[in-house]
This record gives sequence, C-alpha cells and structure tokens, in this order.
Amino acid sequence: MLQECIESITKLSLNARDREIILIDDGTDVSQINEMHHERDEIIYLRQRNQGLSAARNMGLKVASGKYVQFIDGDDMVLTAPYEHCLDIARYHEPDLVSFNATNHKNVATPMTFEGPMTGAKFMRDNNIKASACSYLFKKTILSDLRFAPGLLHEDEEFTPQLILRAERLFTTDADAYYYRKREGSIMTNNSQEHRQRRLSDTLRILLHLQELSATLPELDRLAMNRRIAQLSMDFLYNTIKLTHSRKQLLENIELLRKHGLYPLPDRNYTRKYSLFRRAIDSRLGRMLLLTVIK
Repeated sequence: MLQECIESITKLSLNARDREIILIDDGTDVSQINEMHHERDEIIYLRQRNQGLSAARNMGLKVASGKYVQFIDGDDMVLTAPYEHCLDIARYHEPDLVSFNATNHKNVATPMTFEGPMTGAKFMRDNNIKASACSYLFKKTILSDLRFAPGLLHEDEEFTPQLILRAERLFTTDADAYYYRKREGSIMTNNSQEHRQRRLSDTLRILLHLQELSATLPELDRLAMNRRIAQLSMDFLYNTIKLTHSRKQLLENIELLRKHGLYPLPDRNYTRKYSLFRRAIDSRLGRMLLLTVIK
C-alpha cells in the first residue's frame, strides 16, 4: 500500500524538481524503507520514535520546503486525473487552499469545474466542511504557527477549521481526488470501549478549544467557526448515541454541553440533517427515537 501511495504521487505531472515527498516513519517495528528499492531516490525518509499521527505530520511540516502541502496517509493514494485538476487550480489561480473530495472508489469521473476564489470564512459560513486534512491542498505560508495537537484522536477536527479560516483565496471542486482505504485495525475502525470513550472525550476537548478560539475571532470568522462548533456538537451527541446506545450517557453529555453553553444546539438551518437532529434531541420523545433508529 505504501508503494502504491508513492507511485500515485510520482505518476503526477510534477517532475522531481517540482515535488518533495516526505515519508515519516512513526516508529514502525520494521522499517519499510528496506523494501522500497525503486522508491528510495524519490523520497525524503525520516524515522522517529512512535508519537502518533499529529507528531508525524508536524515533523513533515517542519521539514517541508515546498510552496504547497498535501497530506497523504500511507495506506491511501491520490487519483491521477482528478488530482491533476486540483494541481491545475494551484498552477493557474494562485489559491491559498483547494478543497476536494475523498472517495473509496478508484474509478471516478474527473470534473472540469470549480468555484472560487472566496475566503475561507465565507466558505465555512455557507458549507459543512470536510474534517480530514487530506482533503485539502494548501499553501504552506498560511499555516503560520498552526500545528496538530499531540495526543488527540481525530485531531483533524481541531486543525482543519483553523486552517480554512486562514485562507483568503479558497477554491473548491467536486473532484474525487483522494482515495482512502477502510482498513481493519486502523484508528477509524477501532471499536473498543476505551477507544469509544476516548473519542467522545477528545471531541469535547476539541469543542471547548474551538469555542475558546471563536471568542477571539473577528465577527465574520466567528460566525463561520460557530457553524463548525454547532456541527461538531451535533456529531458529539450523534456519536454518543451511536457508540454507547446509552440514554444515561446521552443525558450526561447533553448536560456537559449545556454547562459550556453549547446546548441547546443553535436554531439555524445549516442542513436538513442538522435541523431534524436539533429538533429531535430537544425532546424526551425525540431522544428515545434517536436512540432507537441510530445504529
């Protein structure tokens, strides 16, 4: 999978002078570099003691010297034609950030359309955003001091909205440019009780940090961030139901959000799903229904 990942990058219309492939080995038991005979000259290889995804990405950012950054997990890949469409946007329109889609299908169409430029704040006010940092090609200079918080599960939820708000020229396309694999044993498929509880507690921690950050932002940025906070609050309660199926846990987490001014969910027509969930979670009967239908 790692070889396929790197090959998907070297197939792009970027010659060796135009690309920089940084491979962070986050303390694997057996280094894969010895098996990568054909890829060695294509990559910058760094090995570190196992510290988790955030530390690995932060190390990559520290080393990166390119104008644009693209995160790719080692078991995923980019899809040539759709990603070339994203590269063309970067080449000809000088974006701060290009937003595209991820897919679990390899055979996809290549759209030729895009929208932009717009500010990241406007995009976030009008749209739900994709959490994964892998869904964005972005200019390194907009990062400033922004990095991933170590030790969090789903750290992208904290990083990505801050990244988008820093973009003054954002372009968005429906290109399915990033291919991800659902792999048994990955973070996304871990279903242990400890993992489920940590996932919920880390989501709350991210919510509170974004809420604190929101209070310091200019008005239009704050409106954008508040939409994301509302969406994450909904996801927090939805996942409480999905992961625990416990009425007691749901009520406890509702009270946690209420304590911090995050419940009731704001009365906004962000999406139909949000509006329906907001109304249901506000009543005893609605909560019983959600506990029944969410699997």
